[in-house]
Amino acid sequence: MELPNLKIGELVAKYPIIQGAMGVGVSLSKLAGTVANEGGIGVISGVQIGFEEPGFEENNDAANVQGLRKHIQRAREISPEGILGVNLLVAIQNYKDMVTAAVEEKVDIIISGAGLPTELPKLVEGSDTKIAPIVSSGKAARLIAKMWDRKHQVIPDAVVVEGPEAGGHLGFSKEDLTKPTLPNIYELVEEVIEALKPFEKKYNKSIPVIAAGGIFDGKDMAKAFKKGAAGVQIGTRFVATEECDAHPNFKEAYIHSKEGEIELVTSPVGMPGRAVVNQLTERIKTDNIPVEKCYNCLIPCNPKTTPYCISNALIRSVKGDVEQGLVFAGSNAYRITKMTTVKELMQELIEETKEAMGYHSESQEAPSL
Repeated sequence: MELPNLKIGELVAKYPIIQGAMGVGVSLSKLAGTVANEGGIGVISGVQIGFEEPGFEENNDAANVQGLRKHIQRAREISPEGILGVNLLVAIQNYKDMVTAAVEEKVDIIISGAGLPTELPKLVEGSDTKIAPIVSSGKAARLIAKMWDRKHQVIPDAVVVEGPEAGGHLGFSKEDLTKPTLPNIYELVEEVIEALKPFEKKYNKSIPVIAAGGIFDGKDMAKAFKKGAAGVQIGTRFVATEECDAHPNFKEAYIHSKEGEIELVTSPVGMPGRAVVNQLTERIKTDNIPVEKCYNCLIPCNPKTTPYCISNALIRSVKGDVEQGLVFAGSNAYRITKMTTVKELMQELIEETKEAMGYHSESQEAPSL
């Protein structure tokens, strides 16, 4: 018995797994293309994606558009038939240009968070590109669906709900993250599904809800499916794969991390983040690091008051400096103990999930999701 496909409109992924976007430079064309080839949805992170392009220092926006186009094309070469997505933060200064470039490159789906993607439906109008906002609550899902319905007469093609255990920037305040009453990802899935029901009814269209943040293994996936999730988004597990685009040192930082060595950090963009403890994370607890070069990349960031340059910190780590760079990671990264391949990881996750769902034999009917 196989797991159900993940259906987003006419897009049908063989397996209900979306590889989470990780930036800067952690999930680019190699990782995304390989995941797409293995039956999942591979996602390229658009955050400062042009960091290796000529002119990045002089014209950040143009380099990022160029880098995005290049990586979409490369991923499509790796996986001509697979489903490819890009993740674009609403908070980036050239959001409109990046969305336009992704649509022109015929990317299958754009996943968008770090702000309200109010104009996203208009930017993809007339294309086949699907759109999926990232939310952290039923309230946020309802707000976006209501806004898109009223302003654009559309609803999301899918919604990614990201729980508090995710890596990178989080959609929760630092105060919220310390509350024992904070909902877990499985509770949030149910909350978002309920919030979207009126919009599904109005448009006579299913809005698949994707569980993200802290999904580590097949048992977690099965729990999400039993709560009604149509798929899961997993980022952290894909870092320690041969195909991950990050420097080997970045991958080793995950493998050698221990429980208690992944902490919340203060981000210059006003949201907490989660990262592996290193020299940088210890330093920024007490010191501000002067910004020598501002890329003007994120709307909420002010170089005069920021404690450090997040672009510089992320670029350093993905290039291999995992002590002076910021190594974003999910809360379960310490559970990773070895390198693997995308193919092996996908097979492991699928088999674990089937076992947890009770798919004991080919003749047995699949339990209802």
